[in-house]
Amino acid sequence: MSNDKRTGRVLVADDEDGIREFLAESLEKDGHEIVQAADGAAALALARAEPFDVVLTDLKMPRLGGMELVRALRTEQPDVELVVLTAFGDVATAVEAMKLGVFDYLQKPVSSPAAVRDLVRGALARRAQMAPKPTYEVVTSTPLTYGAPSMTPVVLALTKVAKSGATVLLQGESGTGKEVAARMIHEASPRANAPFVAINGAVLTESLLESELFGHEKGAFTGAHAQRRGRIELADGGTFFLDEVGELAAPIQAKLLRVLEERSFERVGGTQSIEVDVRWIAATHRDLRAMVKEGTFREDLYHRLAVFPIRLPPLRERREDIVPLAERLVRDLAAAAGRAAPAIDPALRDRLREEAWPGNVRELRNALERALILADGDVLHPEHLWLDSTATTAPSSAAPAKLEDMERDAIERTLREVSGNRRAAATKLGIGLRTLYEKLKRYGIK
Repeated sequence: MSNDKRTGRVLVADDEDGIREFLAESLEKDGHEIVQAADGAAALALARAEPFDVVLTDLKMPRLGGMELVRALRTEQPDVELVVLTAFGDVATAVEAMKLGVFDYLQKPVSSPAAVRDLVRGALARRAQMAPKPTYEVVTSTPLTYGAPSMTPVVLALTKVAKSGATVLLQGESGTGKEVAARMIHEASPRANAPFVAINGAVLTESLLESELFGHEKGAFTGAHAQRRGRIELADGGTFFLDEVGELAAPIQAKLLRVLEERSFERVGGTQSIEVDVRWIAATHRDLRAMVKEGTFREDLYHRLAVFPIRLPPLRERREDIVPLAERLVRDLAAAAGRAAPAIDPALRDRLREEAWPGNVRELRNALERALILADGDVLHPEHLWLDSTATTAPSSAAPAKLEDMERDAIERTLREVSGNRRAAATKLGIGLRTLYEKLKRYGIK
């Protein structure tokens, strides 16, 4: 695809040879690369085979009409700009196409090459303006998808600190990807081939957490029938990730401080000093500085942990990343479920960007997993987005109250998209034709 904002690859689709040639010749004078298609089906096949910057299509064509082509491209290639040609008296259809995101329409008969060129120039200008910023994935087994400006210094810091042995404190709201960042540091460090051991300081009672962290000797407490190595010991030579460090009780904080200072500890109920070589990464959603002032978190421990503090921004501060991140999550979730990854409808993309996502990446992942369960076809639509009822955002007004309502809506929408073709609708929905007829009868769909 051309990187020159003034020129681009343009697909011209019209079943009238004379009009198609006129449009192509008009646009070639602006230096565009032109590809022609004699009907909608050929145009869709070409667009699927290779990307175009602009598609200029007639609305009335055999095999596949212009509106069907517009809908298909809007779903499959939301970044392509569309311009439609319409005959006199069919302006209403062109307006309907514009509601789907078409840049503009040109009314036949077309006699001005300049008008054609101006429309395509405008479409290319909008494409350049709307083009998403580059997104990147840090290549580890737990990729970190980003593109928002707020994430650039974060990823740079993660990459640089990984090469050192410095203790890292990851700060950020719940669900911002702190463990992903910790694993990224580990996998980019000289300790990558050694263990990565993680524990959450908020999920266990004080006594259980102490045993999990430091291990215990046989007979140390009721139920300690054998010696057990703790998580810190298991991480020897590698990286130890302590999530929710702000939840630790004062006695655990004191023991942890000693390990950080002396690189040794004793198991619960033991007297033998055990030395460990561990790279420390801690994480919290709390304001540890405020906790230090309140006296609920040790100041000396804070300074031991915050050698290299990194704040991970919430999704609402990196909205440019939401759709690329959603696409990656859908791919991962679909692969885990053993199915092909569905596309994300443009309307759903907009919806994803608009949500507050108080639970951040974790909430987004859960919402997409629910959407995959609810979607039978190869496209995720806004009605598949069921947000957590405990979220602080308002519930989706588009989400039906019942699964039957959602299924009926999906069938009706698909039938509209394929102009009532039952066989095409069944294929698009991923169900058999007989099953579709049964559902049509059940829901009273004509």
